[in-house]
Amino acid sequence: MPHPSAPDAAPDMPPRRTRDPMSLAFAEARAAALRGEVPVGAVVVGPGGIVLARAGNRTEELHDPSAHAEMLALREAVRVRGGRRLADCALYVTLEPCPMCAGAAVHFRIGRILFGAYDPKGGGVDHGPRLFARPGCLHRPETIGGLREQEAQAMLRAFFGDRRTP
Repeated sequence: MPHPSAPDAAPDMPPRRTRDPMSLAFAEARAAALRGEVPVGAVVVGPGGIVLARAGNRTEELHDPSAHAEMLALREAVRVRGGRRLADCALYVTLEPCPMCAGAAVHFRIGRILFGAYDPKGGGVDHGPRLFARPGCLHRPETIGGLREQEAQAMLRAFFGDRRTP
C-alpha cells in the first residue's frame, strides 16, 4: 500500500523509461502550481532510465509540511522497488533540495541529485547547511545543479509574483 502522501499512481502500470527526466520534473512542478502548491517537481530514475516515481509538492493539499516533491518521490521509489536504498538511482528536482529533503536523500542513499534552480534562502545542498559537505554526513550523493536553471527560476518567480503583488 502506498504511503498516505504518495503521488497518485496506478499501481499496475509498467515502469516507464525516459531520456529526459528533468522535463518530467518540470511537468510535475507545473501541475503543483495549478494546485496552488509551490511549483517544485521531482522524479526518481533507476538504472536504464526507468522512472520509479514522480511527484510535485503537495504540502497545502495534504496539510503536511513534509510533503515536498522530493520526499514524495523518494518514498514512492522505495515502495516500488521494495527496499529502502536507492544508490543506483538519480533524483531530478526543479529546485535545490531543502535541508529536510537533502537529509532524506542521505537516508535513502540516493546515488545522484540533479536540480534546476539554486536556492540561496532555503537550499540544503549548495546553500544553507550544505549537508553533504559536513564531516558527519553518512552518504554523499553526486550533485549537479543548474539544470535548466533559468526555466526553474522563471516558474518560481511567476508563482510567487502572482501571490505577492499588492
